[in-house]
Amino acid sequence: MCGIVGYIGTRAAADILMEGLRKLEYRGYDSAGIATVLEGEILCIRAKGKLQNLQDKLDGVDNPARLGIGHTRWATHGKPEEYNAHPHLDNHGRVAVVQNGIIENYRDLRETLKQQGHRFISDTDTEVVPHLIASYLHQLEQTGATPSGRSVLLEAVRLASQDLQGAFALAVISADFADELVVVRQQAPLVIGFGQGEFFCASDTPAIVPYTRAVLPLENGELASLTPLGVEIYSFSGDRLRKHPLTLNWNPIMVEKQGFRHFMLKEIYEQPGVVRTALETYIDSNWSPNHNNASPIHLNLPTPLLEDLEQVQIVACGTSWHAGLVGKYLIEQLAGLPTLVQYASEFRYSPTPLTRHTLTIGVTQSGETADTLAALEMEQNRRRDRQDAAFAPRLLGITNRPESSLARLVPAIIDTHAGLEIGVAATKTFTAQVMAFYFLALDLAYRRQTLSPQALETMLMGLHQLPAQIEQILESQERYIEELAHDFSDTQDFIYLGRGINFPIALEGALKLKEISYIHAEGYPAGEMKHGPIALLDARVPVVAVAMPGGVYDKVLSNAQEAKARDALLIGVVSAEDREAPEVFDQVLPVPPVDELLSPIVAVIPLQLLAYHIAARRGLDVDQPRNLAKSVTVE
Repeated sequence: MCGIVGYIGTRAAADILMEGLRKLEYRGYDSAGIATVLEGEILCIRAKGKLQNLQDKLDGVDNPARLGIGHTRWATHGKPEEYNAHPHLDNHGRVAVVQNGIIENYRDLRETLKQQGHRFISDTDTEVVPHLIASYLHQLEQTGATPSGRSVLLEAVRLASQDLQGAFALAVISADFADELVVVRQQAPLVIGFGQGEFFCASDTPAIVPYTRAVLPLENGELASLTPLGVEIYSFSGDRLRKHPLTLNWNPIMVEKQGFRHFMLKEIYEQPGVVRTALETYIDSNWSPNHNNASPIHLNLPTPLLEDLEQVQIVACGTSWHAGLVGKYLIEQLAGLPTLVQYASEFRYSPTPLTRHTLTIGVTQSGETADTLAALEMEQNRRRDRQDAAFAPRLLGITNRPESSLARLVPAIIDTHAGLEIGVAATKTFTAQVMAFYFLALDLAYRRQTLSPQALETMLMGLHQLPAQIEQILESQERYIEELAHDFSDTQDFIYLGRGINFPIALEGALKLKEISYIHAEGYPAGEMKHGPIALLDARVPVVAVAMPGGVYDKVLSNAQEAKARDALLIGVVSAEDREAPEVFDQVLPVPPVDELLSPIVAVIPLQLLAYHIAARRGLDVDQPRNLAKSVTVE
């Protein structure tokens, strides 16, 4: 959840650290700090709150140090106060550490260290780490032990890492080792960047791409020593590892707002391009039902992965879980495969009974969501333990980050190609994940022959029309929705309704509003409203209903009228060709007419805009909503 940066090279570290933290502030913004090594001392500056508060402290400070670490925090242990901010130091101020993750056994370690004379000044779990490293440095100094080929600092960090339990990534510097930065990864992301005579580390690649595109993600149980001479990587057991960087195809301009007021609005407007990229990547534009025997969908997945399937299960969290619900509908309706969707955080502790020939799909935008990775790893292990080919693990990932931990855990992924998303509230990555499920469902339908070639061609034609239809919504609706948002400055509660394939869109619309406007909002299946939620309705509770043409249209309209009868202000996401909707709804958000199976892609756009403009109207930080982080890398 937190953001880590580190630098060693020939330039002033502080400026690079701060720029890196700006790129990572979406991972946490409760507090921030940097520590640098200069003339045999550690200079540590920290500040509570947003990164600008730290920048204010650094302004006017001359700091030419060429080695340093930085951190932006999402609070887990300890309130978001300056004394809990990272970096944390040992009692002598000789070792500084930043961490992303949680040290689960920190209480036991703290008590042991206290008995040795160590004093603690924060409430965090992280503070035990510099004390532990300092203790091992002292032991190595006293014994005169010289590690085989390893630096003394790296050896002390390695020994300390073996004592730590939990999921963590660390960056460590010491005043006594002014030419070395040590980094550690255990169940939390950390990537090393390779520059010309300089090296970087970060929790995520946006902090590195302005300087280099040559990166190396560390694996679990690995640590590395970064010096001006190069990078050395070791396992926790002390074995030297030989690894090679990969090259990212990102451009630094991708992380800029490009004239938009917020990253979230920019990313909403990027969705037509995201959908076009997905179509160009995965659909054969020359396919014809009359002239081809091959599938029009090219996901490049291993053939055995999708053969003889009897069930699909999807594990995900948050917005990705909503995308999985749309995926369930598509896979069941198009390919005829029973599909379960599970919260990854629940699945890892109460997994479903093992079933034969089951495809397990993990969906995570970042590819680093801790619960999703843990659920997939558990599923992989328990299926291997069966030692039965019918129960063999079949794992697939859907992610926006092909260089992520997910891609290294599972044998195959669908890369959503959405580009970097900075806004904490997911928009374009949700749409990209749903597109991935369209492709997977259609590919399965082709393989299982559950769709006629003509029906498949119709679906493909509809998919290709989506980018222009999204553009039409953005052009025609945004100004109107911005004005509509003025009516909800003081609203405290919202209800969202949907049925069938658009019930997940109601959930996603409610989540977007909750995340960035802090208005309580709940999504319900429209038919369930009378079974309890209707008690909440009065003139102060607006109701948003997704009422797209299809098999459940009349039912949704009837449910909406039940809400209107309770004096609720009624807002409808409806087809632009719907002549009945204006008589039912107080406000309509029209979208281009599409097939019911394709309607989630167009229906979600007005709900994203509505959430955005209500939050912006209320003067809130849309891109960095309170208490949230972009990538949830702790349990």
